[in-house]
Amino acid sequence: MNLSRRHLLRAGGALAAGTGLTGLAGACASADGQGGEAGGGGAKGEITVWSWNGPAVELRSLIPAFNVQYPNVRVRVEDIGNPAIWDKITTGLAAGGAGLADVLHIGVDYLPGYVEKFPNGLADLAALGANQYKDAFAPGLWATVTSKGGKVNALPWEANSAGFYYRADLFERAGVDVRAIDTWDDAVTAGKTVKARTGAYLLGIDKPASVPDAANFFQLLLQLQGAFYFNLEGAITLDSPEAVKAMTLIKQLNDAGLVADMSGGWNAQIASIRAGTSAVLPMPTWYGGVIEEAVPGERGKWGVRLPPAMRRGGGTAATVNSTHLAVSGTSKYQAAAFKFVEFVLTRPENQVKIYQDKGIAPALMAAYDDPVFHVPSEFFGGQQKGEVFIDALKAPSPAYNYSSDYARALKVVTDAQTKVLLKGADPADVLKQAADQLARQTGRRIVR
Repeated sequence: MNLSRRHLLRAGGALAAGTGLTGLAGACASADGQGGEAGGGGAKGEITVWSWNGPAVELRSLIPAFNVQYPNVRVRVEDIGNPAIWDKITTGLAAGGAGLADVLHIGVDYLPGYVEKFPNGLADLAALGANQYKDAFAPGLWATVTSKGGKVNALPWEANSAGFYYRADLFERAGVDVRAIDTWDDAVTAGKTVKARTGAYLLGIDKPASVPDAANFFQLLLQLQGAFYFNLEGAITLDSPEAVKAMTLIKQLNDAGLVADMSGGWNAQIASIRAGTSAVLPMPTWYGGVIEEAVPGERGKWGVRLPPAMRRGGGTAATVNSTHLAVSGTSKYQAAAFKFVEFVLTRPENQVKIYQDKGIAPALMAAYDDPVFHVPSEFFGGQQKGEVFIDALKAPSPAYNYSSDYARALKVVTDAQTKVLLKGADPADVLKQAADQLARQTGRRIVR
């Protein structure tokens, strides 16, 4: 999860186009004595849920329907704010659960750190019946929310695939067929033509790393190769051949004059979209709504596809961020808390409602049977935008270990990228230095 995405969710999200609900109710499993039968009569307790603006609104809106089935569970949703929620969860876990909510909304980049630092801080949802849903979510996500030994730390909520949003009118004016761009090497060639004939850069990067998510593009290029900052055992892979290839591509784009400087965070991104600075926005699923809101007058001028591959015939699908719902390990009403998590995340009609209201892309694959994900988008030239990302979510996707040191990894990566972009440094050299620095800071070994 990155800061720009958090900004969107704080703002309430982008409205998704389309209408209609599936009407399909997900099965509601029994858990322990509190869970009761499917009718919910045995579930009791008063639970608190922590989230932030847009998602918090949606969680609160589902309480009346939840209480029809579970009338003896009182639910209170608290909007903690983002990023304030991360410190508040950390404080509660460090205090042995004192003051902690029963249900916690957690980003993929924070979950591993909480699990590593506080092994008993989150409830094992496997004991409450979660394993029946292991195949219900986008491939790769179950491994992200589980630990060795089979502990289920959370259920997936949101899953964002990498996208390639582009100004179709600029590519048309340049005489470049976007569909023919198979690899990022092809994109470099196409970008040169677009720049020469329209003046637009191919894409933008926060070159001085003014915000922590300045390495989003680098991370996307890594994930397209099935690589990351750490391997599944937690060892550092920051200067792997895949990482060097990704940073080398960034240097090629920059050296060719195809990278606009988008320093300044969220406001700079929106200003760039409105100014038409870049022909391509390599951003996740949720960003389509941002573009529509930023430039509503450009309806029909935009298109979307999956990103080019890093090598000919390589992968074009990557799940680049996700969020989850967990239950506190010290909750007095764990079964009731899990019933709420289950109700929100495993019922297609609830996930469709959330998507319609806030544009939050569900991890639950059954939700995508709803027509709302298959309607043509006028803004994106009549494309069935949802289907682009559905195909990506269905594709095989490896699990990634963000680890408890993801923030440290981001810092050394963005520093390395800045040296490449602003000083012309050698990608292999700066990534080796970054990996060495991260190893010193964390005590983790480096895979070379």
